Formats: sequence, structure tokens, C-alpha cells
Amino acid sequence: MVRIDGRDYDELRDVKIIRNYLKHPQGSVLIEMGNTKVICTAMIDDKVPPFLKGTNTGWITAEYSMIPGSTVHRKFRDSTRGKVEGRSQEIQRLIGRSLRGVIDLNLIGEKTIWIDCDVIQADGGTRTASITGGFVALVDAVNWLYKKGEIKQIPISNFVSAVSVGIVDNSPILDLCFDEDYRASVDMNVVMTDDNQFIEIQGTGEKSTFSKDELYKLLNLAEKGNEKLVSKQKEVLGNISKLIGKDKEGEVHG
Repeated sequence: MVRIDGRDYDELRDVKIIRNYLKHPQGSVLIEMGNTKVICTAMIDDKVPPFLKGTNTGWITAEYSMIPGSTVHRKFRDSTRGKVEGRSQEIQRLIGRSLRGVIDLNLIGEKTIWIDCDVIQADGGTRTASITGGFVALVDAVNWLYKKGEIKQIPISNFVSAVSVGIVDNSPILDLCFDEDYRASVDMNVVMTDDNQFIEIQGTGEKSTFSKDELYKLLNLAEKGNEKLVSKQKEVLGNISKLIGKDKEGEVHG
């Protein structure tokens, strides 16, 4: 099939990750996946939810939102609605689960790391971009604790990224933009680690069923896309990448 932006079926959109995008958070990035742009921040709070008090265990939680100008028609803020919409709740829980899956929370003490993902421009794949960018922000925040001497190592076992795949016009494709997502008969979001382990698979037959063979094709595409996203994460993190998955104390990189 010929894609709307001329990409091959297995090609990611242009990916940009800018670290230290904001002044105040311990970790912050702007991630761009094509025309989708998300600001992801990581901020550390020296307390945990009530169910973790006294356990010497930390926590990671996420919030997700889309600013009013991120879509073609103005999107109402949750504060105007008086509650967080269901879609936002689902996505922020996904982000939190994905990042908690690769960190030993026992090693950060009773601290909460807040991951905030604000979509400033939406063109498909906002939740997957939030996970990919949120991970980089998390690493910078944890490295901030490491450089201060508050933790003895970076307790992150693996890189984690996420990407969308789907079937459009009977063809499996990688990294759907909004127009492709709208037309997709099958839509899937896949969260993976750098050793090709799955954290979460969200797959739906939007307009049709799909076969086991089609499922495997989509998962293979997702694996290929996530490998490229992890390579980008490693590139932007530089020497800090060497401390991820390492059980050691040593020189501070940054």
C-alpha cells in the first residue's frame, strides 16, 4: 500500500527526543513522532501513597493529558469537565505500568516519581510516544538521585519503548498516524523492553477480526519498531545508557 506520508509499511515516522526540555523537573523531554509532540516530565516527591508508607519502597505514577490546541477541534481540559476522562485514565495507567515494569522500586526508598505526559500536538500514537519519552525522563530523574548520592545505582533493568501497529487496507503497517489509525481495521499498541520482552499488548479488531498469522506479523513489526526506538533512546541518553541494567556502583555519568 502507499502510505499517506510516503513511508514504507515497516518504517517509523521521524523521531526526535530532546532532553532537559524544561528547567524545573528532574527529567524532561520533548518527544516528536512525526507530527505528534508530547512533553514528558519526571518529578520526584519525597513521599509515597498511603499503602506504601513504612515499606521503604518507592512508586511511579503517571498523568496524561492533551492540551486544548493539540487537536483540530479544541479539546476541553479535564478541569473544565470536573473529572479525568476515561481515555486519559486508561492511558496514564498504561504509562505507569510500563515504567514500573523495568525499575526496582525497593532501591529508590520512599519516593514517588511522577511522570507527566502532556500532548501538545496529536497525530496518532500519543500514548506510545508518552511511554517512549516518559522512559527517558524517568532515567534522567533517577540519574539525578544517583548523582546526588541518594541511591547507590540506577535500579532500571531494561529500556522500554512502545509503538503502534495496525492493519490498513488489508496491509500490516508500523507507527500509525491519525489518518491511518482512523482507517485501521485492526489497531494495536505494543510495549516492549530492549530484550524483546512484552510488557503490554493492546490489540483490537476495530472493523474486522484478525488471524493468528496477522497477529504475528503485527508483533514482528512492533518488535522492529521498538528496537529502533530503543536505539534512539540510547543515543540521546549517551553514557547514562551504560548504567541501565548494571548492578554496580561506579562513576557518575551524565
